[in-house]
Amino acid sequence: MSNSSSQLDNRLKLCADFVRNGAKLADIGTDHAYLPVWLCRIGRCPSAVAADINPEPLKRGQTTIIESGMSGRIETRLSDGLKEIKPDEADDIVIAGMGGELIAKILSECSFANDSSKHFILQPMTKSEVLISWLCENGFKILRQDCCVASGKCYTVLLVKYSGEKHSADELYCYLGELSPKNNETHLRFVEGHLNRLSKQAVGDVRFAVLADRIREKIYDNDK
Repeated sequence: MSNSSSQLDNRLKLCADFVRNGAKLADIGTDHAYLPVWLCRIGRCPSAVAADINPEPLKRGQTTIIESGMSGRIETRLSDGLKEIKPDEADDIVIAGMGGELIAKILSECSFANDSSKHFILQPMTKSEVLISWLCENGFKILRQDCCVASGKCYTVLLVKYSGEKHSADELYCYLGELSPKNNETHLRFVEGHLNRLSKQAVGDVRFAVLADRIREKIYDNDK
């Protein structure tokens, strides 16, 4: 597939970077199946399940897989989240391109989410703070977090696994996670997106203004 690399934008490339070498992949919400095709094509994944809840995106994915010559290694599956994925079919699970609340719901309904050998690569389009709060409260550890810019928008990707350590996350941690906005311009850009949204919310609720001030103090005050 000559143009598969051009079909993987920075957002999906960052997701791909988090996938382990030799891992069987499940891509949830696969749409065009660009990610599993790319990972199988470069030899990082021996096999993949490309899953989507809707038939139309799955048909688009099927077309991509056939055109790439990867039909023998990638299977498409109609699935509501991970409900139709068997534990032995995937080592690394990508859940990308949907809201943080929906990602949390998909994980909460996954029968093998508490298998600590599984890695979950999560890319929330919105409400990353809600997702991080849920992860902490349900025993998941963020192993790595990074950001990228694609089509002028800033996204974050989290690599997590189940640790069993459940705790309520500090409010600042929900917004900052494992990012280093003091040292990384892309991380800073992502956190500034949070600040912009909080400023708008603060018009109706002063608590959001207080939270925004706490985040600003944390990321900009280098001397304290």
